[in-house]
Amino acid sequence: MTRIVGSLSPAAAGAAFMVVAGALFGLINTLLQYGTMVHGIAPSTLAFWQYLIALLFSLPWLRAQGPGALRTRAPGWHLLRVVFAAAGVQLWVTGLAHVPVWQAIALIMLSPIFVTIGATQFLGERASVQRWTAVAVGLAGGMVILAPWSDGFRLHALLPVAAAAFWAANSVVTKRMTRTESPESLTVYLLLLLTPVNAAVTWGEGFGLNFGLAGALLVCVGVLTAMAQYAIARAYSLADAAFLQPFDNVKLLFNVGLGAAVFGYFPPGSLWIGAAMIIGASSWLLSQESGPVRRPA
Repeated sequence: MTRIVGSLSPAAAGAAFMVVAGALFGLINTLLQYGTMVHGIAPSTLAFWQYLIALLFSLPWLRAQGPGALRTRAPGWHLLRVVFAAAGVQLWVTGLAHVPVWQAIALIMLSPIFVTIGATQFLGERASVQRWTAVAVGLAGGMVILAPWSDGFRLHALLPVAAAAFWAANSVVTKRMTRTESPESLTVYLLLLLTPVNAAVTWGEGFGLNFGLAGALLVCVGVLTAMAQYAIARAYSLADAAFLQPFDNVKLLFNVGLGAAVFGYFPPGSLWIGAAMIIGASSWLLSQESGPVRRPA
């Protein structure tokens, strides 16, 4: 992959890495759903092993950062940030045990909407009428997908929404911490603390890992997670977030396709209406946040 994109411009290479990350996460979500629905693995156990294995594959990078990356002025904020991230992970995997992947992935796109709300309430950022309008449109899109007025609505459908809210809280705390913390410090502490926090949540369910198909599935999910995180990091190192957002949204197509192929989940037409509302609103908010788009070199 790296050799292929080496001949591309930075922006094009960033877009390619983002699409690859979307494909990997589509596969990850399908495997997580397969593990919970078919093999009956507890969601918390899945989440624990997923990020523990991802951590193990990240150890060479962690070692390269050296002790300097552990210097911090805000240990408490690091812990709070990781608790929010772990809550999002646990809610997300639990949601995949009950909700079609197309619905879950569309609802998780509400995260930038929640980030805007959190930034105005807790970081003192001002939001224009246009921003609040975008927030309202995004939330309305979520309602279209949830359809709480329909007979098919289940409370489990709110789990991806809650995951999006917790991941947004993680983003808001991260944004505050960038005032004093380095990107290396933020990444290292997230990787190191996420596993023990997930372990605390998983304690009641047990950590059982067999060496059959279910165990192989867990290892595969962990490896793919490390690869996907690397692809995202590479994408953001090459191009601006506003430019990459449309390519990030391609993950919806991967998740819908894999969900249909593996589980026979075929989304209704309302998905595309609600997703278009969420994606449009989120993309606009992100473009306002990120400023000018980085042009190809």
